[in-house]
Amino acid sequence: MEQLTTLYIDKESHKFSAAHFTIFSATERERLHGHNYSVSAMIVAPMGDNGFSADYNVYKRRLAALCEELDEYMVLAADSPHQAIADDGDNYRVTHNGQVMRFLKTDTLVLPLRNATVEEFSRYLLDKLVAASAGDDLREIQLCVASGPGQKACATWRAD
Repeated sequence: MEQLTTLYIDKESHKFSAAHFTIFSATERERLHGHNYSVSAMIVAPMGDNGFSADYNVYKRRLAALCEELDEYMVLAADSPHQAIADDGDNYRVTHNGQVMRFLKTDTLVLPLRNATVEEFSRYLLDKLVAASAGDDLREIQLCVASGPGQKACATWRAD
């Protein structure tokens, strides 16, 4: 019978700082602000004959790289039905409820999210971690993103 082991990775270094605003409806949104987000993961893999199931260092590096990709950017949700994002030269022009905001392209990431929330960040980062781990013998990955102590969301992938 296969023995599974669960690894937990929750390192202080797995974090990113990002600006965003959450959109509540076609007429309501938060003001622009930022968070210091932290990222953690739970990885389920079969126990090997050598006494370990997966190399912590591999997954720590992958999580650090994912955090680095988002660090110190303004994040815009490309898939929100309540805002329009247009290319405006060196800027993105974002329109929500008749208000127009401009963000430098060099400081902004437009991501395939419905909203800039911890729920969407966890799903987005999980998808990227699963893709980076293709070929690894994993059974489950849960990736969590926290926007502060006691406030996080997690997304889960399970092998077929």
